[in-house]
Amino acid sequence: MRVLVMGGTRFIGVYLTKVLVKQGHDVVLFNRGNKPVPIEGIEQIHGDRQDSTQLKDKLASEKFDAIFDNNGRELTDTQPLAEIFKDHIQHFVYVSSAGVYQKTDQMPHREGDPVDPNSRHKGKFETEDYLAKTGLPWTSIRPTYIYGPQNYNDLEAWFFDRIVRDRPILIPAHGSYITQLGHVHDLATAMAAVLNNPKAIGQIYNVSGDRYVTFDGLAKACAIAAGKSPDEIKLLHYNPKQFDFGKRKSFPLRTQHFFADVHKAMNDLNWTPEYDLISGLKDSYENDYLASGRHQAEIDFSVDEDILSAF
Repeated sequence: MRVLVMGGTRFIGVYLTKVLVKQGHDVVLFNRGNKPVPIEGIEQIHGDRQDSTQLKDKLASEKFDAIFDNNGRELTDTQPLAEIFKDHIQHFVYVSSAGVYQKTDQMPHREGDPVDPNSRHKGKFETEDYLAKTGLPWTSIRPTYIYGPQNYNDLEAWFFDRIVRDRPILIPAHGSYITQLGHVHDLATAMAAVLNNPKAIGQIYNVSGDRYVTFDGLAKACAIAAGKSPDEIKLLHYNPKQFDFGKRKSFPLRTQHFFADVHKAMNDLNWTPEYDLISGLKDSYENDYLASGRHQAEIDFSVDEDILSAF
């Protein structure tokens, strides 16, 4: 298939591009050309997707069998792209977020659960609603927390920063909130598995690891990945409501239960996560955290110090 990947030079797009090329697809990237391509010589179309006129000028004459929209956050990002290809595309795959779900007492989140109209990801489910009404052959992917090498969000690195420097790990509340991480390679393989799969048309899939973990458990797993015993690290719990951090971030995860059922994706897409949590964190630690030299970088721990001053 000739496949258009929106972006393709950061995190998800890098892994997805490599998976698709390995599977024999003809992949074209659309981006602004500011970052290196994941595979030398791969075809690129340079442009700004935020400019709908430019998007049409660059893409209207192109023909693709499938499109992966990895970086559309708002409906206004995706609608112009969908309109260009609505009558001649076999599959339109949209990356949404499990962050759209409304808080609930019944976990894990499942694809049919209510969404939160006040979510900061509301543009994602508005886009899903739009795609469902267009008649496009679409699929939406809802990841939970994504991790792995090249992660540009401080998630696992937040823990590694403290573990390698023998600092206490400050965890909000009681440390027993349950969350869920999915390795970016596993996300990419699930996304690629929707192609040529009629079961996936018109469907939404949660995609992540198939196990859940507490905040304390995640800290311990990161310690193991970094070559330390979980008993070597010091966990301190604090009440976040006692502090005003302003716009500063004190912890990389939302302070609530947040995990989703991925069995629909596993069944429909014949997909199984390759990485368990420990092996995935080791991959991130060895092939990104250490490789980038972050273990030797100067890190701002001022928020940690503010919290520690209250103990």
